[in-house]
Amino acid sequence: MQKGHVLYPLATSFAQDISDIACTHKKMKLADYVKRRNGVPLGASGSLRNMMIRSLGAGNFSTFWKYWNSIWGCCLGKFIIKPLKKIIPASLSLILTFAFCGFLYDVVIMIVREGFTLIFTPWFLIMGLWVVVSELIVMDYSKYSWINRAFIFMVINGSSLVLAYKIRV
Repeated sequence: MQKGHVLYPLATSFAQDISDIACTHKKMKLADYVKRRNGVPLGASGSLRNMMIRSLGAGNFSTFWKYWNSIWGCCLGKFIIKPLKKIIPASLSLILTFAFCGFLYDVVIMIVREGFTLIFTPWFLIMGLWVVVSELIVMDYSKYSWINRAFIFMVINGSSLVLAYKIRV
């Protein structure tokens, strides 16, 4: 990976954190990762509540994604981001991982509906782009109250969905 590449510095902290911590360390197991992210053991009472509180109360959009669905994040970090980062810049691997994740959701929808449609792929691609852009321009919501941060993240995700719906394939 060339450090001079235009996308290299973008989103490196998020992609680095996800791929290095997300069950890629040989000694870290999924249960350890989930406990680290949610503060409670895998399957414990309060896990969903903790995920919601931590993700919606995050100080920025990339931190939102660190806490959202830690099991899925662990798998994506281990099997998608980490291998991609060996061949392409971290920010591009992050964007492609978001798109891949959305595509997996689209595949399920296509199987169920027996027809071709892409809505989650562009939606997740837009959110991945937003993670990179928000890190580039240093969007920091930590000075706002929890409820305002939660509202901001819901607006970001909701508006990304509306935009994806407008451009769906």
